[in-house]
Amino acid sequence: MKILIIGSGGREHALAWKLSQSPRVTKIFCAPGNAGTAQVGENVPIGADDLPALAAFARREQVGLTVVGPDDALAAGIVDVFEAAGLRIFGPRAAAAQLEASKAFAKDFMRRHGIPTASYREFTDSMEAHAYCRSAKYPLVVKADGLALGKGVVVAEAPGEAALAIHRAMDLGIFGDAGRRIVIEECLRGVECSLHALVDGKSYCWFPDARDHKRAFDGNLGPNTGGMGTISPSGSLDAALTARVKTEVMDRFLAGLQADGLAFRGMLFPGLMLTEDGPKVLEFNCRFGDPETQVLLRRLKSDLLDLLEACVDGTLAGQQPEWDDRAAVCVILASGGYPGPIAKGKEIHGLPAAGAIDDVVVFHAGTKQDGDRVVTNGGRVLGVSALGTGLSDARTRAYAAAERISFDQMQRREDIGTA
Repeated sequence: MKILIIGSGGREHALAWKLSQSPRVTKIFCAPGNAGTAQVGENVPIGADDLPALAAFARREQVGLTVVGPDDALAAGIVDVFEAAGLRIFGPRAAAAQLEASKAFAKDFMRRHGIPTASYREFTDSMEAHAYCRSAKYPLVVKADGLALGKGVVVAEAPGEAALAIHRAMDLGIFGDAGRRIVIEECLRGVECSLHALVDGKSYCWFPDARDHKRAFDGNLGPNTGGMGTISPSGSLDAALTARVKTEVMDRFLAGLQADGLAFRGMLFPGLMLTEDGPKVLEFNCRFGDPETQVLLRRLKSDLLDLLEACVDGTLAGQQPEWDDRAAVCVILASGGYPGPIAKGKEIHGLPAAGAIDDVVVFHAGTKQDGDRVVTNGGRVLGVSALGTGLSDARTRAYAAAERISFDQMQRREDIGTA
């Protein structure tokens, strides 16, 4: 079977890497891909936002399954376009993808269906938002309603920080239309945890838990990013908490889909805060997480293609994937200045040496091939992932491999797995 993977990040390289191991996969295309995806498949110079060209390519190449990585392609309706053309594709339709594309839509869904989450207000008028924040209890969280590459969330400790976040999102429009509406919610305290579950509309297939490190700098300081590193398992979910998440989040989510008539077939990736009052949903994502995928797929022993097809075909109830009981750690190597402005085109050194360490795989994100060189092409450049007998062992391997890689102005966190 031919596979088309949409996107160009570390998540897409991890998906291509894992799918290439399936005996049923004959060819992998990545659109547009990166220097890493080119090692396991063929890159196609079509942007993830060019839906007609992607559908035409899939039809022309007789692609058996398309796997969508980025959230914005799902929000734009790529699944609707492909299905209308008679093409098989993994991911939710646009109506269901609003659960990620609009935080206000998701919060309303959670409220109506009894899914625990933070209390909130939504605003389309910046003056009303400012007035609310002047009398609110702090800290609070200001979120751009739409998709903002993981950078549209500000934890405000004081009114001045909230005012600046509102001004930047609503008045200056730094997130475009995504920030015209904002959600302001209570700041939940506890331990963050990321979950993944394949959903076919009738049942779900549970993945191991993981934890992302969102802040740019050690000690969980600095601005939010798309993720600076992940671990799996998180070490935060015991049997009792897992049971509560399944009952209070996943079972209610399925019931809500059916009540609202939302056709959701794809990956649900809820971010959770494990509070003193129990698990609460921070946000819903409707695709594989990045960089969470880079640890989860290292631990998956089963054929990923079987799972994705079962999700598309509505037969997930019969799937029982096998997982490696070892721990996984992924350390992100980012460009200097990330998540702000960055310079591209820096030559990357040491990739073969890093990949030579046992149980290490280096996933490419913001990279491209420039002749015989691999150069930087984005904020998050590489994800150095490692398996180990425990979290400490996996962490040691990941950082040992990261030490062998260099490029000008490279930055990373030193506390992934300990913060």
